[in-house]
Amino acid sequence: MAKIVYFSSVTNNTARFVKKLGMEAERIPLRRTDPDLIVDDEYVLIVPTYGGGNNRGAVPKQVIKFLNNEHNRSLIRGVVSAGNTNFGKAYCLAGEIISAKCKVPHMYKFELLGTTDDVAKVKQGLEEFWEQLSQIRA
Repeated sequence: MAKIVYFSSVTNNTARFVKKLGMEAERIPLRRTDPDLIVDDEYVLIVPTYGGGNNRGAVPKQVIKFLNNEHNRSLIRGVVSAGNTNFGKAYCLAGEIISAKCKVPHMYKFELLGTTDDVAKVKQGLEEFWEQLSQIRA
């Protein structure tokens, strides 16, 4: 079964999307006072894009902190990003940045909360991705 790590702001848009997937998931802490998340399994990261359309600040600081932990970064296998089409060229930019820096596929983009179709596509895509990965290793 696919493991998901995600970040969601206080709006909980990304959290609601992840919940609809019905998969094992862990949330990157929102507040600095919360204990750091350390993962022990491979995962796909689901992340919103910040910055209101600016290239700077697209990746939430909490996600940067999480990925700056070399152990956490070593287990990322893909990224799915949320964004707002009003951001223009910066739509889902956080996923592009993380994909390039961590050398993992940017697997899917969705707007805000995502649609029912987005949920179905991401769920199916993640299931197929983990199945292929396990077959390669078998």
